[in-house]
Amino acid sequence: MFETVREDLRSVLERDPAAKSGLQVALLYSGLHAIWAYRLTHRLHVRGMVFPARWLAQAARFLTGVEIHPACAIGRRFFIDHGMGVIIGETAVIGDDVLLYQGVTLGGTGNQSGKRHPTLGDRVVVGAGAKVLGGITIGSDTRIGANSVVLHDVPPHSTVVGIPGKVVRRRKGDENDVLSHQNLPDPTMDELVRLSKRLDALEKRLRGGKAPRVKR
Repeated sequence: MFETVREDLRSVLERDPAAKSGLQVALLYSGLHAIWAYRLTHRLHVRGMVFPARWLAQAARFLTGVEIHPACAIGRRFFIDHGMGVIIGETAVIGDDVLLYQGVTLGGTGNQSGKRHPTLGDRVVVGAGAKVLGGITIGSDTRIGANSVVLHDVPPHSTVVGIPGKVVRRRKGDENDVLSHQNLPDPTMDELVRLSKRLDALEKRLRGGKAPRVKR
C-alpha cells in the first residue's frame, strides 16, 4: 500500500511541473485524493460491500469533483491533472501510466448492459473536456485532443482530434511525445479550406476563366 502511495506521488512529480514537493502533492492535489479514495472503494466493492463502496465514492465526488465508479479497473501510476469534472464509468478499464485532464468523461452511449465504457491502454493521454464513449478500445500511447468526442476504436500510437474524433496522426512505436495542443491539426478547418478552394475553382470555370482542377 505504502509503495503504491509513493509511486502515485512520484508519478505526479514527474508529470506536473507545478508540483514542488511530495508533501504539497499529497495535501493539495484533489485528483490524487480521488484516486486514493477509488483504491479504497474498489477494495470494498470486490469484497461484496457494494453500498459502502458507492457511499464513499459519492463522498469523494463531493470533496474532489471527480466521480470514479468503484467497479472500474485502474492500473498503476494513474494521474488526473486538476481533476474537476472527471467521470469514469462502471465498466471502464484504464491501463498503466494514463493521464487525464479536467472534464474528461469515460462514459457510455445509452442503456445497454455489459461492457459499456471504454478501455484505455497504457500511457494514454486524454485532453481537457474530451469524451470517450462506449465499450471501445483506445490503443496504448494514444493522445486524444481537448474536447474531442471519441466513439470508435483507436489503434495504438495515434493522435485523435475532433467531433467525432478522427485519427489525424500515427506516431512511431518508440515516439512518446506529450500532447501539444498548439501543434495538433484541425481536420474540420482543413476540409473547409479544401471546399473553399474547390468553390473558387468552380466559380471561375462558370465565368469562363481558367482555374486549376481541385482534387475531390
